[in-house]
Amino acid sequence: MKAEPKIIVVAGYLAAGKSSFTLRLSSELGIPYLIKDTFKSALCSIIDIDNRSESRRFSAVTFDGMMYVCERLLEHGYPLIIEGNFVPAGVKPVDEASVIRELVDKYHAQSLTFRFQGDIQTLYRRFVERDKLPERGDANRAFTDIHFSNFNTACHNLDTFSIGGEEIVVDTTDFSSVDFEALVNRAREFLAAQ
Repeated sequence: MKAEPKIIVVAGYLAAGKSSFTLRLSSELGIPYLIKDTFKSALCSIIDIDNRSESRRFSAVTFDGMMYVCERLLEHGYPLIIEGNFVPAGVKPVDEASVIRELVDKYHAQSLTFRFQGDIQTLYRRFVERDKLPERGDANRAFTDIHFSNFNTACHNLDTFSIGGEEIVVDTTDFSSVDFEALVNRAREFLAAQ
């Protein structure tokens, strides 16, 4: 009998360090990852995106593509990590949390979610600085100045994201105060458990 597949979700606020943690997890655990921003950059590598509306449209395409790959891995019992600022019902036309939960249920997968959050002012400063970096790419650029109130709303829209399973809240206001090794070890225990 095939073992139940396992999925690790790294979700939460913008500019909270989700992608960096996902890369570390994947490297240390030796399992594949899908990061929403880098997946979007790959999909859009030959497409010119020059406004926020186009960027949002490709975000929806990116999520669909990620879920297609996610399902292919889950159906064969492979563990994986998915990362993104996945939204619950009522934020976007698609309830991303429900889509992920449906896949988890369909394949009887076990899930572990790391919910990254932190002080909104600190994360906002990181977000503004990051958006100016060339490596951010046009696919993930904000294109206009994002006001703090909009950033705050966007982050708090993610507060009710849940797909069930174990959830660990990680405050990344100060990266130096986070025990990332303990988080990696928790993920390792999750994968090893029967």
